[in-house]
Amino acid sequence: MGRPTVSQLRAFLALAEHLHFRDAAAALRMSQPALSGAVAALEETLDTRLVERTTRRVLLTPAGERVARRAENVLAELDRLVEEVRAVRGPLVGPLRVGVIPTVAPYLLPVVLPRLAEEFPDLELSVHEEQTGHIVAELMAGRLDVVLLALPAPGQGVTELPLYDEDFVLVTPASFELDAGAVPRDALTELDVILLNEGHCLRDQALDVCREVGARAPAATYATSLATLVQLVSGGLGVTLVPETALAVETRRAPNLALHRFADPAPFRRIGLGFRSTSPRAEEFEVLARGVRAAIADLGPECRVRAR
Repeated sequence: MGRPTVSQLRAFLALAEHLHFRDAAAALRMSQPALSGAVAALEETLDTRLVERTTRRVLLTPAGERVARRAENVLAELDRLVEEVRAVRGPLVGPLRVGVIPTVAPYLLPVVLPRLAEEFPDLELSVHEEQTGHIVAELMAGRLDVVLLALPAPGQGVTELPLYDEDFVLVTPASFELDAGAVPRDALTELDVILLNEGHCLRDQALDVCREVGARAPAATYATSLATLVQLVSGGLGVTLVPETALAVETRRAPNLALHRFADPAPFRRIGLGFRSTSPRAEEFEVLARGVRAAIADLGPECRVRAR
């Protein structure tokens, strides 16, 4: 019996996770025929059926379930070996796979990436933008090294490095009549707050603020991005909460808006780095966090940089 290759094990493990050839191929960023070929080659190498193909989905055979558990352990050890070697070479040298949530990526990366490129010229950075649940799952599966997200991170096994806090700002149509000055949170009880779709952590944070004061969020109006959310407010469909770092980008593209800051203590979110608690690159990620904090400090007082 021959030995499986790493690429065969990765392809099969992705299929075991998604139970769908197209979804597994997309997760690995490879073609579906290539993934099917890798799984078939693994079955031939092991001389056994690992999957049962039905018209609608893929099922694992008993042998496939055992191979999936073993493959996960084997690949985790291989990833750990690579991480340990990188850690010995020095901080932030070579490939680094970073996951970023959509409500952070377009506003923070233009500030952070140039500074990291200057400070760590041997860093080979790749960035993957997805919602929180997806990037944390990719992190724990070993397909990402570190993630940039709103804290706390969901689930267990993630070590967090706080980076900065930023306030939420109330964005309303310009025609809305609100008292001048800082707005109390309970003003939300008189307003229709529109939110992002499910899966965005910013939606959950905004809902938490609304629940604190008994405000309502109409179920009929949701958006897939902050840009769309602000345009809906501009069109008079309601009000929304926008993090401070996104204001300049999103409001300049939407007319007829008014911005209202909350009275202290204003609602806020905390952004940080997350990595696997078992990773041998913890010291390296501390260096990365310091570099990101230094870049964030240049944004001004709207971001309150946090030490660990």
